[in-house]
Amino acid sequence: MELEFIEKIHSGKFISRYNLHYKTVSGKPIVYEIISRNANLQTQTDLHEGKNNAVVLILHDKSGEKILLNREFRMAVGEWIYNFPAGLIDPGETIEQAAARELREETGLTLEVISDIWKESYSAIGFGNEKNVVVEGIASGKILPSDSENEEIEARWFSKEEIQVLLKKERFAARTQSYCVLWCKK
Repeated sequence: MELEFIEKIHSGKFISRYNLHYKTVSGKPIVYEIISRNANLQTQTDLHEGKNNAVVLILHDKSGEKILLNREFRMAVGEWIYNFPAGLIDPGETIEQAAARELREETGLTLEVISDIWKESYSAIGFGNEKNVVVEGIASGKILPSDSENEEIEARWFSKEEIQVLLKKERFAARTQSYCVLWCKK
């Protein structure tokens, strides 16, 4: 594929929509629709070299026997799903600062230890170029309701046995579901 040009279709408060105009190997034109948190995409490099947009938190309790999940109402699908705590990195924040803030805002918990920070990955490569950084660690404290009126979140610690039951009957975000399946097999 050869990118010929990027056409901005719409700019919203948080995301912009673009048409990517490509030419296939045989020379056929093709238009691919995407969304981006970058309001000024202009080149192919812009598609993949932008800043990290969000953090995803994979957190265990101090014993390592439980994992933290949010049950959250997601407006885009109009239902409650299970997901890791996550959120946008604010301007000027480090990954570590964003992780601690998002955890506190969504769950009331404290980020005690960061054991690993993964290389960035894409949220949904089928329709966007948003990049996430996964932060693994240990959290502690008392779970409190989210401090945002715009988010309905119920955070809770789960054992492997409880996760196995949830995986059979509840909807998950794909990244959370994948990790939980593997975690339960350890």
